[in-house]
Amino acid sequence: MIEQQYIDLFTKCRTMIDSNSAEGINKLRDRAFDAFRELGFPTKQMEDFLHSDIAGKFAPDYGLNLQRIEYKINPYKSFGCNVPEMSTNLYFVLNDSFQGKHLPEVYYPEGVFVGGLKDFAEQHPDVFSKYYGNAMEWDKNGVNAFNTMFVQDGFVVYIPDNTVLEQPLQLVNILKSSVNFLVNRRIMLIAGKNSQVKLLVCDHAVDSANFLVTQVTEIFAGENSHVDFYELEENSDNVTRLAATFIHQSEGSNVLSNNLTLNCGFTRNNYHVKLDGEHAETTVAGMIIAGKKQHVDNFAFLDHAKPNCQSTQLFKYVLQDSALGAFCGRILVEKDAQKTQAYQTNNNLCTTPDSRMYSKPQLEIYADDVKCSHGLTTGQLDEEALLYMRARGIGKDTARLMLMQAFTADVLKLIRLDVLKDRLQDLVEKRFKGETARCGNCSICK
Repeated sequence: MIEQQYIDLFTKCRTMIDSNSAEGINKLRDRAFDAFRELGFPTKQMEDFLHSDIAGKFAPDYGLNLQRIEYKINPYKSFGCNVPEMSTNLYFVLNDSFQGKHLPEVYYPEGVFVGGLKDFAEQHPDVFSKYYGNAMEWDKNGVNAFNTMFVQDGFVVYIPDNTVLEQPLQLVNILKSSVNFLVNRRIMLIAGKNSQVKLLVCDHAVDSANFLVTQVTEIFAGENSHVDFYELEENSDNVTRLAATFIHQSEGSNVLSNNLTLNCGFTRNNYHVKLDGEHAETTVAGMIIAGKKQHVDNFAFLDHAKPNCQSTQLFKYVLQDSALGAFCGRILVEKDAQKTQAYQTNNNLCTTPDSRMYSKPQLEIYADDVKCSHGLTTGQLDEEALLYMRARGIGKDTARLMLMQAFTADVLKLIRLDVLKDRLQDLVEKRFKGETARCGNCSICK
């Protein structure tokens, strides 16, 4: 049994795990351990994991840094990131450890916390315990419990009521190791009443070792808050990324979650959104460009628990070579969630005969006064459009590039940071040309 090696490891190293973390994080380990022993890792026999062998990814041996041995580097010098003109406040997590020793001086409004998960748990134990683990799904996916068993650090953004952060935040997750490595990351974003915050998370692998990453993100959007959460994955072919994002929305909140996968090995993203207050709005979007034998599977579950809420799902895949894509989108409208508006779209482009796409849109509606729809298309590049463009002097490669860019444009349009939108359009063009995507003046990408 694949799970047994991790059950034994956790039991043997529990004291070490706890001693290198914080009390608030440690409090949930027993509950997580019990859940993991009951659930185990997801398998392809489970309906929601039909196209992704999650359990098999945990079978090889990986190293873990349970003793929290520090890398003696300054990430601001070694891994500098500077997306031109975006002027983000920049933070780093190296593998699964927040890098807090070389932080630049940033002055935030009173009460704001941006920093490490362990530090936040120690400095603000009451706030931490109120939120940590409370948006997470405990009873369906053993990877979430596994992450909670082993996680020791991560990244937290806490914005108190009536506070607006004008400057976007940027977190760079760096994977670095000379041996095959298992990383357990945690991100928590708490936006208070009437607050506003934008966070961009970038994933990079800088070494050629095999990495297995579990990541759990919990986002709490308070009443009338506005939260933008962007993820940009530019990992190597040797990275398996298993990520879950849980979003809890209060009345009048507005959340945008937009994920862009430009390079990966094996990626599974789970999105769980609960619209738990009237007039909440959410957009969950993804743009996936995959080639070679890359594998990208997105699962999105949006729960309309209260009336007068609106949600939008938009996922677009461009698959090349022998890449495999999968998407399952599920909308639940509960009995009392009248006046719900929920829209789901999944469009897919298979550019080669060997690329494959599997899609499964789902609606589950128990209210009778709603507007809900889902749309799905999977196809190839429009040959008539290609012929039309070539007849007007546009070369074949350029015409294909233009059609693929047009296909993905509406996901990029959802980005509410113009400078980031422009930069990502450039990255997408380079990706379609087969060039290495470079963020800008980023030493990780060079």
